[in-house]
Amino acid sequence: MFPSRLITRPVLWELAKEFNIVTNVRQASVNEEVGVVSLELDGEREEIKKAIAWLEELGIKVEPVEIGTIAS
Repeated sequence: MFPSRLITRPVLWELAKEFNIVTNVRQASVNEEVGVVSLELDGEREEIKKAIAWLEELGIKVEPVEIGTIAS
């Protein structure tokens, strides 16, 4: 969950540039007050952990979702 102060910041772009991971937006809902994104992260486990820690440092609430929740 993105706090309102980060709604206009390109956080997901920054995430992909900062860390050696691939991001895939599976679902998103954004308004002026909050942003909720279901994001798939692919890469080395340690790099993903670093990326999640970075998001949390920004004040973004990160909650794991079961693998395979949204399948194509």
